[in-house]
Amino acid sequence: MPAAAAGAAYLNARGSLFYDAQMLRAAAPSFLNMLWDQYRGRLNSFYRLETLATAKASADRPFLLFDDEKYTYSQAYDYVLRYGHWLKTQMGVNKGDIVALDFQNTAQFVFLFMAVWEIGAKPAFINYNLSGKALIHCLKRANTRLVLIDPNVAENVGEDVRQELPGVRFGVFGSELASDAAAADPVRYPDELRGAEKTEDMAILIYTSGTTGLPKAAVVSWGKVFMTGAFTSRLCATKTTDTYYIAMPLYHSTATLMGFGHVLQVGATLALGRKFSTSQFWHEVRKHQATIILYVGETCRYLLSAPPVLDPVTGENLDRQHRVHTAFGNGLRPDVWNKFKERFGIEKIVEFYGATEGNFATWNVSCNDFSVGAIGRNGWLYDVALKPAMGIVEVDHDTDLPKRDEKTGFCRRAASGEPGELLFALPPAEVEKRFQGYFGDNEATNKKVMRDVFKKGDAWFRTGDVVRWDSEGRMYFNDRIGDTFRWKSENVSTAEVAHILGLHPAVHEANVYGVQLPHHEGRAGCAAIILNPAITGPNGQPSSEVLKSMANHVQKELPKYALPLFLRVLKDQGMQTTGTNKQQKHHLREEGVDPQKTGEDAVFWLRNGTYQRFTTRDWAELNGGRVKL
Repeated sequence: MPAAAAGAAYLNARGSLFYDAQMLRAAAPSFLNMLWDQYRGRLNSFYRLETLATAKASADRPFLLFDDEKYTYSQAYDYVLRYGHWLKTQMGVNKGDIVALDFQNTAQFVFLFMAVWEIGAKPAFINYNLSGKALIHCLKRANTRLVLIDPNVAENVGEDVRQELPGVRFGVFGSELASDAAAADPVRYPDELRGAEKTEDMAILIYTSGTTGLPKAAVVSWGKVFMTGAFTSRLCATKTTDTYYIAMPLYHSTATLMGFGHVLQVGATLALGRKFSTSQFWHEVRKHQATIILYVGETCRYLLSAPPVLDPVTGENLDRQHRVHTAFGNGLRPDVWNKFKERFGIEKIVEFYGATEGNFATWNVSCNDFSVGAIGRNGWLYDVALKPAMGIVEVDHDTDLPKRDEKTGFCRRAASGEPGELLFALPPAEVEKRFQGYFGDNEATNKKVMRDVFKKGDAWFRTGDVVRWDSEGRMYFNDRIGDTFRWKSENVSTAEVAHILGLHPAVHEANVYGVQLPHHEGRAGCAAIILNPAITGPNGQPSSEVLKSMANHVQKELPKYALPLFLRVLKDQGMQTTGTNKQQKHHLREEGVDPQKTGEDAVFWLRNGTYQRFTTRDWAELNGGRVKL
């Protein structure tokens, strides 16, 4: 017996068998339940709310907490029926229509998009930060006839937008419209109005961030809404007594699918923050007694950088005074991971990788140091399921396309531990069943599908992200294709360089990118950085000692070709990010290091073993070809 136990322990350690069992226990019943609901014609999430609202055990259970508002499942269901009747009778919304919703996180937003589902229509979630050209583009792409707007963001919808969309009705959902909707009769429309939804049918339009162009309207299917919520709630072992706090915007798929859908599947409680605020985050977590929190991008770094909150009476540090046991999200960097867990006393990190329009995702449930920084993890059993569904292929960084073998024409899988683009398999004859693409944009949709990757006729979804998969089943994010740059004939991972810079005590945040220089091939490494205030001088600039220390640090930790040759110290501003706290590089990359384009930001370059101020004269020397880096 001891020998058998020791053998089982060894196999589990080597093959992560218990971990894989946890993954399979989450995936298998979720998939079967999805098929069952499709068979019954009850895939629409409205039915899940209805079940919870009408069952004696859950009707009076808290469903939604927002500010000082509290709604049970039965109360939320009543609002959804009233809002649905109002949309149909007063707003003229019919089955199959697309209703654009331009909202911050509010209870009314949740009731509205569920009401849209209740009457057989589809919501389009609009990024409430958009205005002008980008907003016009999103509304036109949705082909909507009705736009409902949160009064808090109504100023973004100006006359320029309205004039470009003369056939569209705009309504600010303030106190008057909200009162009218709430006063409508709670009509439960027949099932025929919603139709028998299939897994591939559209549930929502959610827009990409549009960091390098106008946003694209990704079709989010009912299968994705159901499967994501069911799988993640089982993976996290979420209970009906859990409260999930979400301050990330619901217009993004992470908050909607991994948060709202997660809560609805298990019948737990959703606590909403209107929008992310470093100063209010933990206050609201404690207020709502949340047990799970959602993060995206640099969220955890921002929380880590904030000073401790002290009890005004006792002076006690409140960092660990909460009920949170799990932090769930994506984009948590390795240099922040353990610092965040330790400071705030978080037991479990659940990191995932996926795309709004993608057909698959990777998962890492981490309770120890084994998989810190990984975006996915698997053992021997789950590996069997993953291999046919996923591929990592070598990339030609001159073309930003997967590299193909000159003889066979097929792509080549990257070796274990080597970076490559992550691809997800699609059914060749029925691509649309797993990848619904971008609404009204066949060209963009087709660009995401590759054919003849490993064999004639196959089909794969291009993620556009470079990852590496090590020999112990851990997957790490390497870079976004287009962000990786070549210098001295070598490929440089911006994520790796940013990670190393982030380990220096002077650096609060680093955003790394390649810049073009006169008379030089490739792109030179540049890092836009925000310094920790404690180390800057009276003028807000780093001292010569700090600059020397940073130069020593990167030269010790990075190969020569990957060194950030330039530092751009951002002045009096945060890093440019999307609405979900993901860094943007596009404008920084275009501005480069030309002093006439970098504004008041100080730029330094690596010379003679330290970082020195980069001046207009130095730029002229580069332009004249008198400096070779």
